[in-house]
Amino acid sequence: MIHFIDDHRDVYGVEPICQVLPIAPSTYYETQLRQTDPVRRPVRQQRDAQVCEAIQQTWDANHCVYGARKVRRQLQRDQWTVARCTVERLMRDMGLHGVTRGRAPQHDTLGPAPDCTRGSCPPGLHGGCAEHKPCARCARAGDP
Repeated sequence: MIHFIDDHRDVYGVEPICQVLPIAPSTYYETQLRQTDPVRRPVRQQRDAQVCEAIQQTWDANHCVYGARKVRRQLQRDQWTVARCTVERLMRDMGLHGVTRGRAPQHDTLGPAPDCTRGSCPPGLHGGCAEHKPCARCARAGDP
């Protein structure tokens, strides 16, 4: 909503747009101030920014293989007090993950893709003919 207000504030003004949208003008102005002044951000966002830098440094220093548990342990050794769930959340937001040793990660919970013809074959013939090939997700799951 903030981007919408920014795009149309010159034409309509902030207060008239906020009357139509479910947002208070003070919320819009506070968000604008937080973008320019990091001190006005909530304490959690400020701490998350600091912890994200430490997580990135730790992850890079360990050849990009550490998962959340080992990153947290290393952060504790470096005198950071941070919860494991916080490290997991921040690593997920940053797109970081550890490597899996011994086998590839399994993603069986996705189910068939929308273009899969799984339901159109007789039970014993699924994937047996050229026109009824399973999708990549079904083939990976090891379905017959």
